[in-house]
Amino acid sequence: MELSATYVETFDMRRRSSLHLTYYAYGDTRKRGMALLRFKHAYRQANVGIGDNDIQSGELPDYLPMVLEFAATVDQVQGERLLAEHVPVLELLRLSLEDSGSCYGSLLSAILTTLPPISTADRRRIAELAAQGPPEEDVGLEPFSMDPLMNGARR
Repeated sequence: MELSATYVETFDMRRRSSLHLTYYAYGDTRKRGMALLRFKHAYRQANVGIGDNDIQSGELPDYLPMVLEFAATVDQVQGERLLAEHVPVLELLRLSLEDSGSCYGSLLSAILTTLPPISTADRRRIAELAAQGPPEEDVGLEPFSMDPLMNGARR
């Protein structure tokens, strides 16, 4: 029970330690949908659908344990490509886990040793992602914004 609580506290309650690889760059915005399609396409190319017995169900396709399972058991080349595309996110996740003293930080270190090394461009991207945090959707929300006259503001 304690391990479950630690897992939930680490990965479900902190924005900086999400196991969804596209969350860091796209948050819960519409643009994230296109990034998720890249994962779905890789799974379809390997004749694996999310929810099949071969791969975890109930998660988005960018869920790190699912991507790792895919790379280890289904299609190593495509799986490693998906992971390599997200090296900056994996490094940001590693840093976040280490900063919080999580035992999971060493697991991310191990994963990163199997991927291409972090480049200068990756380091810039990591700094951007860390500084900005996941973006928030702001398109299409205008009807729900507060009318300045409704909250006591006067013209």
